[in-house]
Amino acid sequence: METVNIHEAKTHLSRLVEKAARGEPFIIAKAGKPLVKVVALDQPSETEKQRFGFMTGQIVVPDDFDRMGSDEIENLFGTGA
Repeated sequence: METVNIHEAKTHLSRLVEKAARGEPFIIAKAGKPLVKVVALDQPSETEKQRFGFMTGQIVVPDDFDRMGSDEIENLFGTGA
């Protein structure tokens, strides 16, 4: 991954942003110390955890899930038969 100093980043910002948008992230450093990483918005970070679907196959939702406990709830509110 390319590392550029702040002065170079300011001078060549358009070129660097285009590269990042094409999937070539870069790091901006100050006095040799990395400060920020620039990546395309639709490109997930290397350390970003993808949580969606992390328990796939481990949980089963019953078919009557939306009716579970309905008798008890009706009795609590006095609407039961």
